[in-house]
Parts: sequence; structure tokens; C-alpha cells
Amino acid sequence: MRAAITRDGALVVEEVPDPVPQAGQVLVRTLACGICGSDLHALDDPDAFMDIMRRTGGTPHDIREGIVLGHEFAAEVVDYGPGTVRALPVGTTVCGPPIGFGPQGSGIIGYTPAFPGGFGEYMILPEAFTMAVPGGVPAEVAALTEPFSVATRAVRRSVMESGDVAVVLGLGPIGLGVVAVLKAQGHGPVVAVDFSAERRALAERLGADVLIDPAVESPYDRWSSLGVVTGTMDRMAAEYRGLKVRDAVLFECVGAPGMLDQVVRGAPAGSTVVVVGVCLRPDTVDAGVVAHKELDIRGSFGGSPAEYRQTLRDIADGRIDAGVVITGRTGLDGLADAVAELSGGGRHAKITVDPRLGGT
Repeated sequence: MRAAITRDGALVVEEVPDPVPQAGQVLVRTLACGICGSDLHALDDPDAFMDIMRRTGGTPHDIREGIVLGHEFAAEVVDYGPGTVRALPVGTTVCGPPIGFGPQGSGIIGYTPAFPGGFGEYMILPEAFTMAVPGGVPAEVAALTEPFSVATRAVRRSVMESGDVAVVLGLGPIGLGVVAVLKAQGHGPVVAVDFSAERRALAERLGADVLIDPAVESPYDRWSSLGVVTGTMDRMAAEYRGLKVRDAVLFECVGAPGMLDQVVRGAPAGSTVVVVGVCLRPDTVDAGVVAHKELDIRGSFGGSPAEYRQTLRDIADGRIDAGVVITGRTGLDGLADAVAELSGGGRHAKITVDPRLGGT
């Protein structure tokens, strides 16, 4: 098959052996695959990427050599391996969480040599996690179930309550997904923050109530206008008087060194901070401020099969308009240029890859 494979840290399109489904696995043909920020991180800083995988209990593989990336995928069933139920007919459009397992071991699809990702013409998926795409959902939109399921998990872990103020910092695909999931679940106000006017416009289309350009205004100057008490003593005084205080939940979706410290300093007392952006380098926060403000800091990573399934339903039923974030499309031959453009920031939010296409 043709695939964009990593060679010395670069993406090179070449012929590689077709993957062969083993027991309990499905062979699928890739229809669409999103380029994820994690792919950009892995290509830009492979040593840090592998180190964080190692330190969090994963089994890292050298991203610079022999990996077919791509874990946000939709595909069509081509064939089955032995010992499969074969409930979905050949030709069915499917998607699923990027969890690979079988006789050859386990790993994240697109980051493990045994499970090549969607930047190639074919993949093997575990039958148990392969889900039929509901009719009417385009393949490139179904492929975005994965990043939007990451947002679904982040919102679940935030334990948002009705009336809480949500601030989404960073409007890449995950941040935009968080905005969409929050609004699909009826939360508000949702404050969306990004330097990019294009990305703020996408957040508005997904339902954001307040848009902030941090080059013009600090998102941490809006608390009083949103009815949020900022100081610890003022918050305690309100509680002593039996008054209900409005809580804030901040979603850190940037994943850059220094960002978490900035959020901790800017968050109101009693806030919950959900760390969704993956920062590959160590960061430092003021533990005294965290304690004094009584901040809850929670990490969120990936999405479970149940969260993936729920997100797919939300997309199919129109509660989440995932296609809004797609700003570009490419084939395998234009993939390296698309990665370079995404790495430089700018106008794009999500570029999808279709191995059947030519260039960008």
C-alpha cells in the first residue's frame, strides 16, 4: 500500500506492505484521517514525545523511523481476520477509538509499528471497537469523532454544573471540541480565547458566548462581569453568609510551557482547571497559590470507547457540528506540506487526509 511513513523524522510517501488482520481484527481501507496536534508534537520533538510516553507507563516507539501516523480515522471494511464475528458487512463505513490490540500486542493506532494509522491506504482495527458510521455522516466528519471524544472526556472530568462559567483557552481542534461539547450539553456562558480571529470565528459558530483575543484583553479580567468572585476571602465570606457563588472551570487546551502557571495565577478561587493540552516539557506552578485558592487541577487524556460512542451519536444527531473545524483537505502527497502549515499556526484548524486524493 501507499503510506506516508516516518523516515529520519520526515514524512515520506512510499510503498509498504499491506497490514494483515489477525485474530479478532478487521482490515479497513482509509477514507479520511485528521492530522492531530499530537502528530505535530511527535514529529517536532520526538525525544520529548517518547519520554512522556515512557514516564506515563506507555511503550514508546521511535517516531522518527518506520511509523505510519494517523489516529483520527474513518474507513471502510475490506476483510476480516480469523475468529471474528463479522457483524458489519464488507463496504461498511466505520470508525473507532485508536486502541489497537490483538495477537501482536497492544498500542495506540498510528503510534505503534504493529498498528499503522490512517496516513496509509489500509489499517487493521480490533473488531470489538469498530463502530459503523451512521448514515448521513461524511467520512471526514466521522474521523473527527476521536478529537471530539477527547473533548467529551475533558468536559466529563470537569464535573461542570449548571450555571458554571467555562473558559476555553486555546482554540485548536481540541479547544473547539470542548466549546462544542459544552454547548451540546447546555452549559454557558462559554468563553473562548485564542489569538487567531479565524479560530475565534469557528468557536462562535460552535456556540461560544464570549470571544476574547488575548492580544487585546486578558481573559482573567472578565470574572466580575461574569458574576464570579475571584478572591479567597470574598468567596469564604459569601459562603459564610449562605450565598451561592458562581464557579469557574478553565480548560487549558494550549499545552505550552508556562501556560498552566498563567492559568493558576489567573483563575478565581475555587476554580477547576482541566489540563487538556499536552505539554511535552515540564512546567512549574506556585503550589502556595493552588492551595490558597483551593484550585482543583485535573488532567484529561484521550477518550474511552463509551465516550467515543456517545460523541459519534452527538455528531450523527446534530448536537455537535464537527465538520465546522475542517479547514483543509489533502492527499498523501500533500501531507508533509499540510503538517508544515499546521505547525506554523495561521488559518487552519483541522486538515483531513484522504489517501485516495492527490496533493493539497
